[in-house]
Amino acid sequence: MTTFRVFIATSLDGFIARPDGRLDWLPGATPDGVPAPSGEDHGFGAFMAGVEVVVMGRATFGAVRAFRPWPYAGKRLVVLSRTLTAADIPEDLRREGVEVHPGPVEVLAADLREQGVGGVYVDGGRTVQAFLRAGLLDELTVTRVPVLLGEGIPLFGPLGGDVWWVHQGTQAFGSGLVQDSYRVRR
Repeated sequence: MTTFRVFIATSLDGFIARPDGRLDWLPGATPDGVPAPSGEDHGFGAFMAGVEVVVMGRATFGAVRAFRPWPYAGKRLVVLSRTLTAADIPEDLRREGVEVHPGPVEVLAADLREQGVGGVYVDGGRTVQAFLRAGLLDELTVTRVPVLLGEGIPLFGPLGGDVWWVHQGTQAFGSGLVQDSYRVRR
C-alpha cells in the first residue's frame, strides 16, 4: 500500500522558507546558516528508513540540489514540474535517481501506486498543498523551530474543505524544536 507522508519544519509563525525560498533559519539546512543541534536528527533518519520515493516541486529541488552530501542518497527522487526536463537535472543527480514528472499530483500518485511503491515522502510547500487539496496525504509530521520569521512561504494554503487529522504524538527536543505527528482521518 502506498503511503504519502510529509516530514517538514516550520517557523513558529508557520513558514517553511523565507519569501525568497532561503532556508538559512533552519538548523543544519545550509552551511552558512544556523548550526544543526549536536546529536539530534529529529527522527529524520527513522522517517527516511520508511521512504522509497521522495516527491518535491521544482522550487524545493532548486533549494536542495546543491546539498552535499546528497541527503536523499539511495532514494528515488521525483521532481514535480511542468517546465523541467531530465536534461535540466545534473548528471550526478540523475545517477542518484532524480527524475522529473509533469504531474498533476493525482497522476503521479496513481503511477507510484501502480509501481507498488510503499512510502512516499512529499516535500515542498506547493507540492504538499497540492497533495492536500487532492486528498492524497496520509501522514503529517511538522517540526516547529523556535523562530519567528514574520513573513515567508506558508506550509498550508487554501483547501476545498476541512481536512481532519488524528494526533499521533508530540516530541520536544533539547534544542527547543517541537515535533507533532498526525495521521489523516478518513
